[in-house]
Amino acid sequence: MDRRSPPQPFPLKPPTRRNLRWVSGLVLMGYVTLHLLNHSLGIYSFALAESVLRGAQKFWHSLPGTVLLYGAALTHLALAVVALWERRTLRMPPLEALRVVLGFALPLLIATHLTAIRGAYEAYGIDGSYVRVVWGLWSLPGAAAQFSLMLAAWTHGCLGLHFALRAQPLYRRLSSLLLAMAVVLPFTAAMGFISIGREFQWTGVPTVPVPTPAQGLALNEAEQSLKWLYVLALLALLSARWGRNWFARLSRQPSIALRYPDRTVQVPRGWSVLEASRSHGIAHVSICGGRARCSTCRVRVIGAAGHIGEPGRDEQRTLERVRAPADVRLACQLRPHGDIEVTPLFAPLPNAGRPAPVGSFGRERDVAILFVDLRRWSGLSERQWPFDLAYVLDRYFATVGAAVRESGGVPNQFIGDSVMAIFGLETDLPTACRQALHATTLIAQRMDTWSEGFEAQFGQRLEFGMGLHAGRAAVGEVGYLETTTFTAIGEVVNTASRLQDHSKTAASRLVVSLFAAQQAGVADAMGAPEALAVRGRSEPLEVLYPQPAALSL
Repeated sequence: MDRRSPPQPFPLKPPTRRNLRWVSGLVLMGYVTLHLLNHSLGIYSFALAESVLRGAQKFWHSLPGTVLLYGAALTHLALAVVALWERRTLRMPPLEALRVVLGFALPLLIATHLTAIRGAYEAYGIDGSYVRVVWGLWSLPGAAAQFSLMLAAWTHGCLGLHFALRAQPLYRRLSSLLLAMAVVLPFTAAMGFISIGREFQWTGVPTVPVPTPAQGLALNEAEQSLKWLYVLALLALLSARWGRNWFARLSRQPSIALRYPDRTVQVPRGWSVLEASRSHGIAHVSICGGRARCSTCRVRVIGAAGHIGEPGRDEQRTLERVRAPADVRLACQLRPHGDIEVTPLFAPLPNAGRPAPVGSFGRERDVAILFVDLRRWSGLSERQWPFDLAYVLDRYFATVGAAVRESGGVPNQFIGDSVMAIFGLETDLPTACRQALHATTLIAQRMDTWSEGFEAQFGQRLEFGMGLHAGRAAVGEVGYLETTTFTAIGEVVNTASRLQDHSKTAASRLVVSLFAAQQAGVADAMGAPEALAVRGRSEPLEVLYPQPAALSL
């Protein structure tokens, strides 16, 4: 009899605010993109643009299409209102401010189009047509209004996608192509609009149902009512924000102290750390615009648990993705309840206080880092000529570098008698860890072969140690002006270096973190792990001491 309990259903969680904003924004951006593409077909002919428009209207006028489009619009607007209300300061980078302004201006621009097209269809059964849209706006004021609406909606959507995706490697690789598309599509849409109007001038305007004067008056009144309702609601929201902040200052509500490394600032309770930084002119990197889509605004936090609070779902997901320690939070999401100490972990470049561009950081990847170090180099340096030492180092670097490259890695830094190698720039993490372990085997074999003749020539054997760890790191160009180099930065690099140092006292050629061995799928064959206190880490790290030459991968 099977006594196993039945499988439990996968728990359904409500969507987070970030998910709702992302999905609703994609729906609206898809609608705008298809709309502009439809306009662009007018370059070929009015008939083609009109036939495609009829097909699109069948979907958007259906119940699923209506719920999808207007549900996305209302959701996106509601989330924007909530975000504006939660902001304690309106200081923000110019591009982010432009995106916000365009977003709140869109309902005013769309009101005319909405009532004239969808309103006429719902109230009087009059389908939208390029005859009504183009010929009705075939004047300088009308065409300018149509182009302004297209540009505002398209620019707002492009900026939203840019802030959401600009930290992604694929997006940056395709950025030139995407920028060209972002510029060309509104241009071709405008050309399609003009081409249809010119076609009407040459061939005459086709006859289509249009609203009667009374119906037009009713639609115009509805349009004005929508605009006034929206303007009054927006003014009420801004007034309420101003009143809340004014009351907080007047009543002298208790503030909290945020202690940065170089100064302490006082802010009202409820402010996020990122808002505090921006309000007091503290340079603080935030690539995604404060939406928890990246971790560049992360800070190390010290303070009472009650003052810090627990991260929300969006923040927790981002922190888990970058494997952030328990004392790290996102500045854009952390709203302290009391005095705390914060240290921004991504320092901006010294360019007049502006945050460093995304390209300065490169990208974040899960990588395996291997450090290889020659032993007793100082003693050898005392007894040998500099040119002899240069020959030894040159051959050593060539031996290690070739083994790393053959295994799929990149020999990245050659410092003194140490080599740092990166694995995983083009592969997943398990593959990177297997490649790194394979490289340790090749290095051990080739160094042993070289050592047989080295002792006779230089009076000592070649000894070396290696440390291997895996995790998330920022990889990209670092340096100053024209003196830059490609490298990896992060806790994983520091820990791998510490493991290589520990190999000296452990009398082992190789020290591997348990995590890296588990990713490679060989942890069970390496024996029992040992908890090691690693300098720079708050918690012990479990490590293994395999023999590189005995590894079978």
